[in-house]
Amino acid sequence: QVQLVESGGGLVQAGDSLRLSCTASGRTFRNYGMGWFRQAPGEDREFVAAISWSGGTTYYTASVKGRFTISRDGAKNTVYLQMNSLKPEDTAVYYCGRGKTFAGASFQTLGDRREYDYWGQGTQVTVSS
Repeated sequence: QVQLVESGGGLVQAGDSLRLSCTASGRTFRNYGMGWFRQAPGEDREFVAAISWSGGTTYYTASVKGRFTISRDGAKNTVYLQMNSLKPEDTAVYYCGRGKTFAGASFQTLGDRREYDYWGQGTQVTVSS
């Protein structure tokens, strides 16, 4: 069974930074792409960022490009989301997920939440103005 555990959320002011972490169990991490999605109240879960299985390719939604950075550490089975210059519209529950395609690297396999088979429990990020 794959387990993903997120941490790092909190309440911050606009312009502040946060770093989210997502640690995966076992050997299920290194051969799969990983992604971050977020869900605001009353909204669908939306794509934020993803990273290929090798770490060599990253994708971002337009609203976070230049502010957020996704990375992964294979030795720690952890994927990170560094969030800078936070805005109130970034407020949401942030979820990390594991892409279900072995050695997934394309946006087609990492940009759609239907292409993920495991999710963490989510971590709340609240940005006040």
